[in-house]
Amino acid sequence: MRGLIGLVLGLLAVPAFAQTAPTPPAPVRVAFETSAGRVVVEVEPAKAPITAGNFLKYVDQKRLDGIVFYRTVKVQDRFGFVQFGLQSNVKKMLPAIRHEPTTLTGIKHVDGAISMPRLAPGSARAEFTISVGAQPSFDADPAAPGDNLGYAAFGRVVEGMDVIVAIMNAPTSPTATIQGAFKGEVPMAPVKVLTARRVAP
Repeated sequence: MRGLIGLVLGLLAVPAFAQTAPTPPAPVRVAFETSAGRVVVEVEPAKAPITAGNFLKYVDQKRLDGIVFYRTVKVQDRFGFVQFGLQSNVKKMLPAIRHEPTTLTGIKHVDGAISMPRLAPGSARAEFTISVGAQPSFDADPAAPGDNLGYAAFGRVVEGMDVIVAIMNAPTSPTATIQGAFKGEVPMAPVKVLTARRVAP
């Protein structure tokens, strides 16, 4: 009889236990040690689990070690972006991920935002940009015609924004391209990522 009562009480306790909400993952900081200085980004796996998770896989598997900031776009003083990633190194690339628009994550392209550019939605793999100045044109805009899903922001720079600005301001070649693209946007002396590692907040 006591065993039966205990079983019934145990079953009654299950719904209360099941209703306990899981703790969302905390923001994660990653430090880039570069040839131009240290940059720390804070990514949001709770808000952008697919995009942040993809980025952290590249970090944890050390796939970003040795890459360069290969593109800089300076529109005006302290406004533009820098781009880095694996470029055409398909051997180090992970599979493409599902697109997480800013309307879904709530993470906007503010000053210092780290984001994934892409071609068609769902094609992003191993390229990343950091905004210098707010870039609302990169956010999703459901009211716009055509492909209006924007890029997938998933965090922001919390230390070393001066390094990012310096990378953007560095001289670019007037003639160099990367596979025929980005003419006028290829740095003359690309900044190298020595290591990318998780760090304590």
